[in-house]
Amino acid sequence: MKSTYKKMLAAGAVMALTGAAHAQSAGSNIVSMGWFRVMPNSSADPLTVDSIGGRPVGMTRPNTGAEIESADTLGLAFTHFFTDNISGEIVAGIPPKHDVKGTGNYAQYGKLGSVKQWSPALVVKYHFFDAKTKFRPYVGLGVNYTWFTDETITNQNFVNREFAPGARMTASAKPSWNPVFNIGATYAINDNWFVGLSVSYVPISTRASFTTQAGPVTIQSHTKIKIDPVVTYLNVGYRF
Repeated sequence: MKSTYKKMLAAGAVMALTGAAHAQSAGSNIVSMGWFRVMPNSSADPLTVDSIGGRPVGMTRPNTGAEIESADTLGLAFTHFFTDNISGEIVAGIPPKHDVKGTGNYAQYGKLGSVKQWSPALVVKYHFFDAKTKFRPYVGLGVNYTWFTDETITNQNFVNREFAPGARMTASAKPSWNPVFNIGATYAINDNWFVGLSVSYVPISTRASFTTQAGPVTIQSHTKIKIDPVVTYLNVGYRF
């Protein structure tokens, strides 16, 4: 009886894992929606003042920097299975708004400003196990294009003390192509509905440029920022 009971439990476990008939087979399309958590591992080079009033300066301010704070947003993805094990996925979403905080000598100012990050990606994935398996881990490799909007310096106290009283500073950040490294898994609730969780690492760097207008004098400066976010995506998907 004990042996029979153990066999029944084992059979039940196998059925639980393989009960979805061809849920992720060749030709399947899946749309998913969920929660993106974007967690930068950021750092910035010291700020360099390039020119003052059009005159080259090239002066670096030591022990200055900034970091990008984590943010949450809505994510969307479309996946197509080319074979039972290989899929391609387009990933996008509402751009997260990140706060930017000072570090080093700039830490005293707290939040310096904010920026929105746009990072759509194309990822090719290899899914383990066969198409009938409910739980399917995968690994992925892809490419991402990142650009930035609404780059805003909001801390006037920072601008007043570091540049000139009453000065106005604007910012911009350079876009870039970047690799995407991805791991995750999906679980088939039935033949059409899925839940999934993935973790991606995207090594992103950008050159942030600043224009400060202090009366009639224009000050140009820049820094290089490494963002290097880890991005988690908890989602619900539908197969059609």
